[in-house]
Amino acid sequence: MYISSGLQGLTGRQVAASHHPVLKAEQGSNLSTMNTDTNSGETSSSKAAEDSGWRGSADVWLQASYETLIEAGIDTVRIQPLAKKLKLSRTSFYWFFKDRNELLNALLTQWRDKNTGNLVAQAEAYAESIAEAILNVFDCWLNPELFDSQFEFAVRSWALQSPDVAEQISQADNARLEALRQMFIRFGYEAAKADVRARSIYLTQIGYISMKSDEDIATRLQRVSDYVEIFTGQAPKSRELKRFYARHEPAEKV
Repeated sequence: MYISSGLQGLTGRQVAASHHPVLKAEQGSNLSTMNTDTNSGETSSSKAAEDSGWRGSADVWLQASYETLIEAGIDTVRIQPLAKKLKLSRTSFYWFFKDRNELLNALLTQWRDKNTGNLVAQAEAYAESIAEAILNVFDCWLNPELFDSQFEFAVRSWALQSPDVAEQISQADNARLEALRQMFIRFGYEAAKADVRARSIYLTQIGYISMKSDEDIATRLQRVSDYVEIFTGQAPKSRELKRFYARHEPAEKV
C-alpha cells in the first residue's frame, strides 16, 4: 500500500491519527495540556481496550447515552463519563461522532423513529373497526418495543431546558395527533369530533407518562374495553379483545 513520505516509519495508529483531528491533537499534546474532558487517569481496562484497537461502535456509544439519559437526565450525557462507563478511551468517541451535539441528535432521531414512527404506524394499521384500530394503538402503551415511555419522559424533560428539543416535541405531538385524527376520519367520524377523540386518547397517555403511573399490566388490561368504548363510543367485539389480549398475555404474566 502506498504511504506518503511524510508518514513513512509511523505505526498504524500514528498514521490513523495523522488523518483524524482529535487523535492528531492527542499525538502532539502532553496530557497536562489536553482538553479538560480528557481522562488523565484512564483505568488500566481503558488502556487495554485502546491498545487492542477496540473503540466500541456507534451503537455502543448511543446505547450508553440512552441508558444515561434515562437514568440521570440530559446533563449527564457527556463524553468523558460515557467513556468511563464503557471502559473506553475518550478519543474512541470521535471515531463515530463529530462531537456531543451529533450524539444528542442521534438520540433524538432514535426517539423520533421509535416512538413517533411506531405510533403513527399503529394508527394506520389495518383494522375491521374503529375499536380494533384503537386496540392497535394501545399496543404501543403495553409493548416497550413499540413505544418507550421512559425514553418519552426523558426527552420531554430534556425539552424543558432546550427550545430546539421542545420544537421537536411539538412536531412529534402534531404528527401523532394527526395520525390518530385520520384514523377516526377513516372510520367515518367528522373532522371536529375526530380531532377531539384523538386528543382524548393521546393526552390521556401523555398524562400516564408525565405522572410516571405505576399501574400494573393486569389492571390496565382490565380497563382496556372501557377505555375503547369511551374513546370511540363503541364497545369492542369479543373477538377483537381476544386478539388484543393474546398479544399481551406474556407481559401480563411477568
